[in-house]
Amino acid sequence: MNKDIKYFGIDISYLVFDVTDSDGNYYQFKNNEFGFKKFTKLLNENSHCVMEATGYYHYQLAYHLLESGIKVSVENPLAVKRYIQMKLSKIKTDKSDSKLICEYATQIELKLWEGNSKDEKACLQIVRALTVYTKQSTMIKNKLHGEDVLGNPSKLVVRSLKRSLKQIQKEMKTLEAELVVLVKATHQELLTRLQTIPGIGSKTGIMLVVLTGGFDRFTSASELCSYAGLTPLTRQSGSSINGRPRISKIGNQKLRNLLFMCSFNACKYNKACRDLYERIVAKGKSKKLALIAVCNKLLKQAFAIAKSGLIYDDAYKSTLAKN
Repeated sequence: MNKDIKYFGIDISYLVFDVTDSDGNYYQFKNNEFGFKKFTKLLNENSHCVMEATGYYHYQLAYHLLESGIKVSVENPLAVKRYIQMKLSKIKTDKSDSKLICEYATQIELKLWEGNSKDEKACLQIVRALTVYTKQSTMIKNKLHGEDVLGNPSKLVVRSLKRSLKQIQKEMKTLEAELVVLVKATHQELLTRLQTIPGIGSKTGIMLVVLTGGFDRFTSASELCSYAGLTPLTRQSGSSINGRPRISKIGNQKLRNLLFMCSFNACKYNKACRDLYERIVAKGKSKKLALIAVCNKLLKQAFAIAKSGLIYDDAYKSTLAKN
């Protein structure tokens, strides 16, 4: 904790955000541009604002503070939640949460939030939109299948569903094309190198670049694997608790699912991944566990490629496998 810094714990909701500073002062502001400006008047170069990553509600305030030259930290809500639970507080209000977030800020080493560039924000918005359209597309396909199974499907209903599906697919193609343009404009060279890894194609490479911020937000492969929720979690205590190790799943689910789909091809065409898979299965472990290990390996290879500036080469597998 830096004694010269004044911390501001912020709890954000849809309409307002509650603030408690390290001197114990409490404020409440509207969650809009007027409230942001009013709050900023309380701050100076020694101020450090700390908030949780609460869906979308924190973004506008975080970017406003960043553009105003104020230090901002956007913390994992699970870490903050565990801290609040540790305090055994019997009160759960927005005011009490802002106070505890401020206390949390004084107890740990905070990482400054840097935000995303205009293109990075656009890419993330496109990815989120594609996720929505993909779910809608799957629902309509299932509905068409269901109508067909029932027999004598209504022609009106089928035509309507097919029109909707066609429109969704058209929108997806438009968004995917724009995503390719945006990623290639800033990360063409990185994207080309990632695609040299057997098991990672063009679409996967693009998603890896977008979801990791071009790998710039990570300093080690283990940190990246933790972000993806691929690190092992062990539950063991005394003689009564000896849980089977499993991945934490505390991380980016989209990235984790993407790597799992890639792991099947990687087991066929990526020598390092294939050897790892066969070695784990030969020990009697489950195939799913082996595939998860392959996901971890793929992500470490991608990180090594991104940071080294080299292309994939089996001759350097020891470097690519480095943690």
